[in-house]
Amino acid sequence: SEVLAAEAVSCLNRAMAALRDIWEEIGIPEEQRLERTEVVKKHIKSLLDMMVAEEESLKERLLKSIALCRKELDTLCRELQLDPFEAEEESTILQMEKNLRTRVEVMLKQKRDRKQELKTLQEQDRDLCDILCTTPFCIDSTAVPSLEDLDRYRRHLASLTAEKEQRREEFVSSKRQIILLMEELDHTPDTSFERDVVCEDEEAFCLSMDNIAALQNLLQQLEARRSLNEAVCTELRSRIVALWERLQVPVEERESSAVH
Repeated sequence: SEVLAAEAVSCLNRAMAALRDIWEEIGIPEEQRLERTEVVKKHIKSLLDMMVAEEESLKERLLKSIALCRKELDTLCRELQLDPFEAEEESTILQMEKNLRTRVEVMLKQKRDRKQELKTLQEQDRDLCDILCTTPFCIDSTAVPSLEDLDRYRRHLASLTAEKEQRREEFVSSKRQIILLMEELDHTPDTSFERDVVCEDEEAFCLSMDNIAALQNLLQQLEARRSLNEAVCTELRSRIVALWERLQVPVEERESSAVH
């Protein structure tokens, strides 16, 4: 920088010397030469003052940006529940501003990513809660979730998903048995719940604990009716055999009725 400054002074001296030579050749009086020299000095001083002012303005903008970045970083660290960011104090103003600005951009992306993941998890949570008739996971939607909050939320949804699959399997198995029993008993679904159970749209069935309990209750009722019917049939068959014996019905006649 000292070499460049010396070259600038040298250029200025050469320019002033050239101007003096031109003025002498032209024959401009000494008084006017002084006036013209003063004009040149003012032009040079104005140009240099303007350049200094521009660089001072750049410095002020950088310092203002550093202050704003520090303030924003403090806020982001609190929101993201991270340790305060420590910038390298020995770095230059320009490098410090760049580092802080880059860090702000990184942390803003982290904030957006966490908020977006929270939104996605909440959408999955609502779907599962609608199916299982449970209450949503308790989390502040307005705050930026911590990494631990997101991890707990993911594990909660994994548990709900496993519970949904277990209930779905139980529902499908019970539904299959209920349909077979209804066909065997020649029973037509006569309640809204029974119609919901045997309908083809299995995804529409609410897998609440109450519904699963009601499903098991319906299955037990149908099984009890079948057991009762079987007991009645066994009793009637015994009476028929006793009557056959008493009436001495031939074997051929008995075999014709055996299919029933």
